[in-house]
Formats: sequence, C-alpha cells, structure tokens
Amino acid sequence: MKFNKWTLGLAAVGAVSLTSAVRADEAKITPLQTALSNTTISGYVDTAAQYNLGNQGTEVQVPAGTAGSKVDSFSLNTLDIAIDKPEDSTPWASGYHFDLNYGTDAVNATGSGTDAFGVRQAYVVVRTPVGNGIDWKFGVQDDIIGYEGNTDSANPNYTRSVGYSLEPTTLTGLIGTYQVCSAITVQGGIANETFVNGYVTPGTTASVSDKTLAAAVALTAPDSWGWLKGGTLNAGTLLNLEKGGQNNFYAGLTIPTPWSILKVGSSLDVVSIANSLATNHKSDSGEVLGVYGNIQATDKLAFNLRGEVYNLKGDVNPYTVGHPDGAGEELTATVAYNLWANVTSRAEIRWDHSDAGDSFGGGAPSTPTVNSYILAINLIYTF
Repeated sequence: MKFNKWTLGLAAVGAVSLTSAVRADEAKITPLQTALSNTTISGYVDTAAQYNLGNQGTEVQVPAGTAGSKVDSFSLNTLDIAIDKPEDSTPWASGYHFDLNYGTDAVNATGSGTDAFGVRQAYVVVRTPVGNGIDWKFGVQDDIIGYEGNTDSANPNYTRSVGYSLEPTTLTGLIGTYQVCSAITVQGGIANETFVNGYVTPGTTASVSDKTLAAAVALTAPDSWGWLKGGTLNAGTLLNLEKGGQNNFYAGLTIPTPWSILKVGSSLDVVSIANSLATNHKSDSGEVLGVYGNIQATDKLAFNLRGEVYNLKGDVNPYTVGHPDGAGEELTATVAYNLWANVTSRAEIRWDHSDAGDSFGGGAPSTPTVNSYILAINLIYTF
C-alpha cells in the first residue's frame, strides 16, 4: 500500500494509525471498480481488397456477402470492439456483453449492414440454477442458427455464403441455453419479429407485438466415437407468430475424417414468407444447400472450400432488382496463412453462376450477366 506524505506525517506523530489509513483507502474503491475488475475488452479489424473480374463496376447487386461498395475496391469490412463481464461459476451468476461494429459488413440491432455503424450485441446474461443451470441472454444478440456467423474471422471464407443471406443476423429478445450433458446443448426463447437478412421489403407493416419463437439444438460426438469425436450436428428454427410471417429452418453438420487434417461439413437453409408479407403478395421461399471442406495443412496454413446450390423465389432472392425467381450455384476457394501474430490472412477466389439470366444486374437483357468472379485479399487482426 502506498501512502502520501501527509498521511505518513500524521502517523509519525500518532495522529492516525497506518491500519486506519489502509481501511480508509480500501473504502475508496468504488462499485465501478469492482464491476470492472473482471471485465475484458476484445475485438478485431477486418480489411480487404477485392477485384471483380469483368465489367461489373455498375452492377445493381453483387453476390451475397459482398456489398456493392466493395466492387473493385479496398474496404473496411468490420471494426468490432466488445466489452465483456463473463459469468462466474456460482449458481446465480450474472454478466453482460456489449459490442459495437462499423464497416461494410457491420451488423446493427435491426439486422442490417452495409457501411453501417451500430450496436451488434448488447445483452445481460444471468444464470438460474435449474438442473445443470440455464444461462439467459436478455437483449440484442447474434442469431442462433446458421453455418456461418457475424464474426468474420470465425467463418471459413472471406465472402459470406448464400445461406447466410437468408438468415436474420440479429435477435432482440430472451434466449436461454441449457447443456443437458457434454454431448447435447439446447437453446430456446422469444424475440422480436425477424426478417431475411436485409432483403425483404414487407408488403404490409408488421405490428410491434409480433414475435418470433427461436429454438436450436447442438449434438457433439463424444471422445468414445474415435475419429468422429468432436463432430457436430446443429438444427434450429425461427418461427414467426404472426399469421403469414417469415419462418427459417436450418440444419448443419461438421464431420472429422480419418485424416486429422481434413474436416467436411454441410448446411441446409430454408426460408418461407407467406403471402401477407411478400411484396408480390404470393408465397415466396428459398432453399440453399451448401458443402464445406477444410484442410489444415500446418498450424499456419489452411485451405477452405465451399460450394452451394440455391433456388430462391421472389422476396428471398437477394440477387436481382424486382425479385424474380432464380436458381444458381457458387463455388469459393480460400487459402489462409497466418504469417503474423494475431492476424488471419486470406486469399480467395469466388465464382457465382445464375441459371436464370441476368441475375447480377450487369447489363441489358440482351447481354445478361450469368457469371460473377471475385478475387480478394483479406487481413483480420484480432485482439
């Protein structure tokens, strides 16, 4: 304990004792200091350079997860800063999480992005000692379904999948997580009404009282399963309680292989919008099937592959103005090499093909754009 000269002088003449001075100094610790004692700060900076092969500079839309402002450009994808106080191990533990993000891929509380600045997540987390303990998140939080998420470096590729574009990015509500055992985790709760990731323009104004039910389950293969240990099966749904609202369904699988360096995965995203919210006043839907492959060649070098086929109808089609029905495929290859500490560095090539003519908005119907090609370099610093 360090004392100032005035305190030491008073102690020397017996006016005060050092014991009382210590107690007085300890009393100066504020509730804020106590609250911040276990607080952590983290985040990342995600930047990229992207080149779209061919004359695509005037495209109306580009493939999912590659915002129009990225075409033939350098971009700040996301600056994300998070503040956390995690729960401890006590039965009635509590904590919070808060993060802000900015950039072309930023997500805010309404689930939209593109050159945005906003609150990505802000929630209080509390535990209730029921069974193994239920952890409740109350507030704005990332969606609980999907193979890919909002944290850029956690995704295997630089560009987002088509499946990601069908999912709401954010939930605002109450979601509980319960670990039944080491192999089974379930989630469930209620949130404000959700829409497809920024692409749906409702034909009618939804009531603020409309809500969405959220549920998900994760199954993890135990160590006793040999080379399959650690494999996961995830399934979830978002069901809109409004008659004629939007419903999302998701299933995903990640499987280790007998070769320790290779993992494979698959995902299925399905979304439906009944006629009361579709802009064309018809039932719209979308289905995307994706496959993934990861080769972890060394501690620093990895190869990630993704392929998707999709069939999108009306409002759930993110590619074309006017939302016509469309089907197509995409193939993405990514090389990641972590040359610098804390930095994820990636090079990527992506090909998108449309089976329905001018889906990428590249020109008049007489010169349809049915293929899109992207080359990109991506650096992410995580702290």
